[in-house]
Amino acid sequence: MRPIQAAVCRAFGTPLSIERLHLRAPGPGEVEVDLAAVAICHSDISLIDGAFGKSLPAVYGHEAAGTVRALGPGVNGLAQGDTVLVTLIRACGGCPTCASGRPVLCRTKPGEGDSPIFTPEGAPVHQGLDCGAFAEAVVVHHSQIAKIPADIAPDAACLMSCGVITGLGAAVNTAGVRPGEVVVVIGAGGVGLNAIQGARLAGAARVVAVDLRPDKLEAARAFGATDTILASDDSPWRALRRIAGRAADAVLVTVGAVPAYDDAPRYLAPGGRLVAVGMPHAGETARYQPVTLALGGQGIAGSMMGDTVLARDIPWIVDLYRQDRIKLDELISGRWRLDQINEAIAHTRTGAARRNVIVF
Repeated sequence: MRPIQAAVCRAFGTPLSIERLHLRAPGPGEVEVDLAAVAICHSDISLIDGAFGKSLPAVYGHEAAGTVRALGPGVNGLAQGDTVLVTLIRACGGCPTCASGRPVLCRTKPGEGDSPIFTPEGAPVHQGLDCGAFAEAVVVHHSQIAKIPADIAPDAACLMSCGVITGLGAAVNTAGVRPGEVVVVIGAGGVGLNAIQGARLAGAARVVAVDLRPDKLEAARAFGATDTILASDDSPWRALRRIAGRAADAVLVTVGAVPAYDDAPRYLAPGGRLVAVGMPHAGETARYQPVTLALGGQGIAGSMMGDTVLARDIPWIVDLYRQDRIKLDELISGRWRLDQINEAIAHTRTGAARRNVIVF
């Protein structure tokens, strides 16, 4: 087994510890990747806090980029030295869900739960979200890999593994935003800014950002929002009608805050759709009036990882980036070493960060 440095969660709600662990070689269908960068997502923080009740000890982190080091038997289309993204999208490729073009919802994930990470004593360490990327290297299923050009800086590239595809995909793939529509994005953090970029690319007439922080609303305009609303204002959904002259065709909730979900239907026009992107903690509930949805012919849809198909969407996003039609570098709030990860997490918790990135 190969020794690696990793940030380990030993107890929920406590700082991570930098430890020497062992990483086994890739097995059938697996790929070993030396990581160059991994971003800190709020989902990682929720896991660290115990919001989803996973096993301990664990290595979290799932928004990564690096270089292929080794291939297990049966892996095709990749070679040692390839520059790649590592994502949590782990799919079998053959079940009805995968075959219908929704690999993010695969329920027959190959090798799920079989961690390749071990303590020096040989005890298994949980591989968070099937990635365990707060570490120098990972071993993952080949379906979690997407090739990218080597000339894209890894700190920008890693953002495409989760935050970018989740936000952009929620607007384009899940919401199906069409030219001329009015779109509201609640939450102007890392995912929200990408949802704004997606709605703009799809041709929305108005892209309205809603957030509690004025500084985030200012950033939203730089990423393509045509208008902004301060969520703490009295009845902020009324401001939308003053701005756009009508209610929203699509409302994307990109934060895991229950109050945001409570308010979201109020922005919707008849026939509009609400897209749930941000994830509150397990057990938390939102309230709405079903009769309003029924009378208005409105819909609610969940968006897991932006309904992304890696082979389809990553080349498209790379091309957009190279044309300067989407922003990646501007999403980075700070660059940190692995031994600074607790500081980076603390900064992310303040709500000021778009994305903090650990650079190896």
